[in-house]
Amino acid sequence: MRFIGNIEAKADSKGRIFVPAHFRRVLQAAKADKLMMRKDIFQECLVLYPEESWNEQLDTLRSKLDKWDRHQSMIFRQFVSDVEEVTMDSNGRILIPKRYMDMAGIQQEVRFIGMDDTIEIWAKEKVEKPFMDAVEFGNEIEKIMSQRKEDSYNG
Repeated sequence: MRFIGNIEAKADSKGRIFVPAHFRRVLQAAKADKLMMRKDIFQECLVLYPEESWNEQLDTLRSKLDKWDRHQSMIFRQFVSDVEEVTMDSNGRILIPKRYMDMAGIQQEVRFIGMDDTIEIWAKEKVEKPFMDAVEFGNEIEKIMSQRKEDSYNG
């Protein structure tokens, strides 16, 4: 499953929102009817994980944590306690619970951003400007991509 794109939408007064048709088609093709929602760890947005992607994330996190370590157990608890299972209704809408709308600062207008195996939901006004300056972005991509090339030469 690969989600790409940046699509505007509006939530109704109850917090229901249409998942963009492009993303719905990807989900339907993968038979992914359950989605997991949580606030992003680093950004003020929500993340929708198809169940398969969520399980992979959970397995990866669990493999890096010692469940017998009190602090690491709290980290895992924090990660999984802020999750809500959501399903699309027959019209292709999901319900964003009020607490999640508040966490992400969503009023009504949103942007869905495809992030490979997940979908982010942002308050529209938070993504009016690019995430990074164009020159900075170009420089960072150049560093990342040339580093991989150097690694393959040195490997």
